[in-house]
Amino acid sequence: MHHSFPLVETIVGGLFFAFVLGYIAHKLRMPPLVGYLLAGIIVGPYTKGFTADMHLSQQLAELGVILLMFGVGLHFSIRDLLAVKRVAIPGALIQIILATLLGWLLAYLASWTTGAGIVFGLALSCASTVVLIAALQRWHLGDSTQGRIATGWLIVEDIAMVFVLVMIPALAPVLSGEGAVSSANLLYLLGKTGVQIIAFILVMLFLGRRIIPWSLQRVVSTGSPELFRLAVIAIALGCAILANYFFGVSFALGAFFAGAIISETSMNHTAEEASGGLRDFFTVLFFVSVGMLFDPSIIVRNPLLLLATLLVVVIGKSAGAFLIVRVFGYPPQTALTIAVALAQIGEFSFMIASLGAVYNILPQLASDLILGSALISIICNPFLFVWLNHYLEKQSQQKTSATTIVSENNRLSDKPHAKVAAPIKPVSIYFVDEDMAIAPEVSDHTVLVGAGPVGQEIIRHLHARNETVYVQENRLEVVTELRARQIPVAYGHALSDGMLDAVFVAQAKNLIITIQNKTEVISIIKAAIALNPQLHIVTFSRYEQDKQLFIQAGATKVVDSQLVLANEIMQAFGQV
Repeated sequence: MHHSFPLVETIVGGLFFAFVLGYIAHKLRMPPLVGYLLAGIIVGPYTKGFTADMHLSQQLAELGVILLMFGVGLHFSIRDLLAVKRVAIPGALIQIILATLLGWLLAYLASWTTGAGIVFGLALSCASTVVLIAALQRWHLGDSTQGRIATGWLIVEDIAMVFVLVMIPALAPVLSGEGAVSSANLLYLLGKTGVQIIAFILVMLFLGRRIIPWSLQRVVSTGSPELFRLAVIAIALGCAILANYFFGVSFALGAFFAGAIISETSMNHTAEEASGGLRDFFTVLFFVSVGMLFDPSIIVRNPLLLLATLLVVVIGKSAGAFLIVRVFGYPPQTALTIAVALAQIGEFSFMIASLGAVYNILPQLASDLILGSALISIICNPFLFVWLNHYLEKQSQQKTSATTIVSENNRLSDKPHAKVAAPIKPVSIYFVDEDMAIAPEVSDHTVLVGAGPVGQEIIRHLHARNETVYVQENRLEVVTELRARQIPVAYGHALSDGMLDAVFVAQAKNLIITIQNKTEVISIIKAAIALNPQLHIVTFSRYEQDKQLFIQAGATKVVDSQLVLANEIMQAFGQV
């Protein structure tokens, strides 16, 4: 007797096709999310064969949205934004308005309602976080002027879209045209929504900033990684539910603020690592569910309208960004790089399209156009960067003045594999007080991975010789003790994104590794060498086979035993 398990079938079918097509997309040097969207099309109602349950997939997608927004919050950085606030804040807002107007104009020509045109334009105005960050990392632009502006620009867009997601349900009767709303009622509706948002933000700022870090620290003290992972996920989902049930705002806003609060604590990277697996799982299901909404026949039925939508995304929006950056006095290279980086749409566009469909604001054709233009623009974006790279190389070769070459030295590299990419958000280096977190630029210092008994002895030796030492440690109680001694320390797993950058390995002269996990030691050595080929690296091993593996990975010296590591470390660097 056959039993039907629609939830299991939807998850298994969606993940299977997402894996296969995501792998193919990766091999073709495209973002895997292209494969995930194509998987959704395959299991969706518009193609033959296996069809997933649309209702269940939308509920799974809601969890994906929550965890996706939690991840956006974890990467949120006020410091990154303030560093480029002069161009990023006004630039992003102007570009959102411009793209929305272009989308509205296209909707007007298609005889859609004004509300549909506004929502359609907003969906075309926001670039994909996943695609943009991946591009910056691949071309090593994360720590360049262009990269910092693009990241700040992205932060402003993300914040703006979070509030758009909050306002769409509140204004649905007006935007859909299904209900007649007077000016007074409209003002009341906007005021009520604004008060709800402000009330939630105040609760998160005054209570959440105290309760969430305190709760996580209590869990960390148990020493249970499983409980910590569960706590992080519970906080993300709990804040989302709190925002929706008690304040009437979207799940997205609650999850975003939960992530943003954790991002300002010493547990930011540890929390990101703990939630990463489940977040990736539901994010994939979110993209699959979005793909299920797409009717591929749009390519045949309305090719001109699809082309016009794509031009708004790739040409209109990017041209606006280029002009805005130039107006603020940046060179053409910077403006062109940002324009190319923003020439695509993604996650927030899908969220807005989904909300527009749920509240009967957007016609099905509009959703198809958004999804179609997103797919094509994401596929085209890597090729645009290749073109940009060749164009800038050619321009650079034509420069004969040394001064001009120096002023343009942030150009793209044609060997993206030659250096480890910059992180989305570096981990802060914490001293006495978490609120006083600073990350000063240093050089010629020593990085210590692992501050156990041997590590503490090494710190003592280095300080006795007036050496600067930066510590990386994943035990909160040790981190707390080091902070009390005003020793700079980055908290989290050594192989987490940005951790080696947080202790400035690229500028260091020595790296000392005292941890015992062979696989992790090899990975840390390779990652450090990629950042700093001249780095002197010392670790230890009791076994000759492991010694050879460490030396092959790039270690300068491998000490026989931990017991003599603290003393031999000084000799290895010629400091005794």
